[in-house]
Amino acid sequence: MPITESERGSEDLQKEHYDSQIEHYEAHYSDEFSQLYREMFLNSYLTRNLDLRGKKVLEAMCGNGPTTPHLLSLGAVVTGLDISSKCVELFRKAHPQCETLCSSIFQTGFRDCSFDAVIVVGGLHHLYPGTDRAVEEIHRILKPGGYFCFAEASKTSFLNIFRRIWYMLDSSFEDNETPIDLDELKSKHVDQFEFVSSAYGGNIAYLLVFNSLVFRVPFRLKKLCAPALLRLESLLAKWFSSKRASCFLIAQWRKK
Repeated sequence: MPITESERGSEDLQKEHYDSQIEHYEAHYSDEFSQLYREMFLNSYLTRNLDLRGKKVLEAMCGNGPTTPHLLSLGAVVTGLDISSKCVELFRKAHPQCETLCSSIFQTGFRDCSFDAVIVVGGLHHLYPGTDRAVEEIHRILKPGGYFCFAEASKTSFLNIFRRIWYMLDSSFEDNETPIDLDELKSKHVDQFEFVSSAYGGNIAYLLVFNSLVFRVPFRLKKLCAPALLRLESLLAKWFSSKRASCFLIAQWRKK
């Protein structure tokens, strides 16, 4: 099925966005404290109970590949895909052992049933109104029983009202960036996937450490405050782990 004009427009917006800001994204989302945040709160939940040794894994909308070291540590054979040629170039330099493809997530060009798993971290919320189209393509390229694992900003958080206001005021965001409502996404793909697990998380360190670019946190201040904020998030997670109180969601789906 051809890509619609609205879908193509959403990807073009994000391609231009990342091409213009990739250096800032790489600096803020790949520094040691952002990577530590991933290790503490994202990576282990993203691939929990999965044996990826020798498995073909697509890191879709990969950026410069900040999740790739975790996947490689599990023995996965990783392919990176991104619409931005600048992102793909950085991914290749950082992970020369991995295959790469500069292509649309709406039409990847891969054969049916090509991958054992597809991993997306922070990519789906950039695709509106084409989110479901992307999930359809991910389903097509997954092998039967293959896993779709993703982590995204959550639409059901009470903080989402502040996010909408921030998006309107901050020129760093494109108009089509929309957090994910997990229940809504499930309802549209219930015939294609088994919903294996889901979790919610993210509070103070998610905002000020992991998303330091969004809040313009200077690196010097981030380095100074990050250890305490990471510890504080661990403590607060006991009370802020519901869909209403958490900033992000993590899900594992399996292709039927």
